[in-house]
Amino acid sequence: MNNIDLRSLEIEELEEVFSNLGEKKYRAHQTFKWIHQKMVSCIDDITELPQGLRDKLNSDFLISKLKIAERLDSKHDDTSKYLFVLDDGNIIESVMMKYKHGISVCLSTQVGCRMGCKFCASTKSGLVRNLLPGEILEQFYEIQKDQGISISNIVLMGSGEPLDNYDNVMKFLKIIHDKDGQNLGYRHITISTCGIVPRIYDLAEEGIPINLSISLHSPFDEERKNIMPIANRYSLHEIMEACNYYIAKTNRRITFEYTLIYDVNDRPEDALEIIKLLKNMLCHVNLIPLNNIKEFTHTKSDEKSIQSFKDILIKNGVNTTIRREMGADVNAACGQLRRDYLNRKKS
Repeated sequence: MNNIDLRSLEIEELEEVFSNLGEKKYRAHQTFKWIHQKMVSCIDDITELPQGLRDKLNSDFLISKLKIAERLDSKHDDTSKYLFVLDDGNIIESVMMKYKHGISVCLSTQVGCRMGCKFCASTKSGLVRNLLPGEILEQFYEIQKDQGISISNIVLMGSGEPLDNYDNVMKFLKIIHDKDGQNLGYRHITISTCGIVPRIYDLAEEGIPINLSISLHSPFDEERKNIMPIANRYSLHEIMEACNYYIAKTNRRITFEYTLIYDVNDRPEDALEIIKLLKNMLCHVNLIPLNNIKEFTHTKSDEKSIQSFKDILIKNGVNTTIRREMGADVNAACGQLRRDYLNRKKS
């Protein structure tokens, strides 16, 4: 039987663990604080617990631990990219970005991905497995410890589709928000999805004021199918209905991520169709210059086309920004570093 990860348990679950061991509930709260405030990665390091109790825990439990395989620091900006090795030897990646308004991290939620987006390196080898809540949390903790920093914002936009690992992601959110843990506000957390419609409705019902980001990449169904296979399952009409429901339920603005690909989705007619698609919606469009990968033959739009695309949207009342390109010299695109690392290991 595999040991249970204490880092993946909410406080109520920890209380049940200690109750089953014949211990008082306050031991659960002590343990939770040591794991999530002090960020320990070994049961024996929880010195507030008696040695006998730590021995009991060690027999059936563990605390998930990531090892840093590689850290690449950009020479161009304050970006660091991490490759982490999981307990089972699988590889995931995370990114830390320093902005004037604070420090953000982009975390992975799965090993690999099964969504199949054509320009994304994360999905080229398919989905290996979902990450546990503790493994998502540990990315956040290890970066803070490694750099001696306090992280203020999280984006679940690394390897994997967060809504394809829904239950573990929800537990991650509750644990990192807990006042006895990192106490990170929900408004400082963004979930990015390619558009799994049923889960958007589920997320609306959760009642947590996170930020929701939808990967759009084309305002035309048929062209979107060529870029994102998920579009074969959920049409733009279905996604827009889910988004409107989410906004009505939460009163939260949605961000639409739009990767600009030269002569594919950066034409004036694409911008005009976006305007019709998003009319009167509480939303924001984030234009992303394409990060090139060798498996995708198209290239990113030039700066003139990107600016022109933005101008069309803004002139027609769509709030739009262009994402600042960061970490270009450290394989910035999702999955690039992991893929290159695995290829090096094979050879």
